[in-house]
Amino acid sequence: MNLAEKQLQLTAELAALKTGPDRLAYLVAKAKCRPALPPGQRVDARLIPGCLARLWFVPHVRAGCCFFACDSDSLVVKAIAGLLCEFYSGHSAAEILAHDPKFLAPLGITQHLTPNRRNALAQVWERIRQFAAETTAEAQRTQRTAEEK
Repeated sequence: MNLAEKQLQLTAELAALKTGPDRLAYLVAKAKCRPALPPGQRVDARLIPGCLARLWFVPHVRAGCCFFACDSDSLVVKAIAGLLCEFYSGHSAAEILAHDPKFLAPLGITQHLTPNRRNALAQVWERIRQFAAETTAEAQRTQRTAEEK
């Protein structure tokens, strides 16, 4: 499933809930079921700065696709960061870079977040975007090196 299809599915899933607070409560309930990051990944180097809650972010590439995991000591932060990590995981860097998460705003999720939690959401998106851009640049360097040989 590509990101456009995932967006339609997520939008339908969240739109079925009546209000923004209902949608946020649903995301928090999902976050409770998400496994915590192992202690070895909950290190300061993986913390996203600018959040009141501690928010750890772990990106990696496997088989040409980007994957993202996160954890937080705040369930709301874990819920909104996890939404983005789950949404973008398993997709190519190019597809990620072409698909901005602005579609979430009309669903009434961001309006019910404190400014600090909106900042956390923006920070996670920036980290996802940055990792995808770095992954693309690395792939291009690898390809140029292979072509030169």
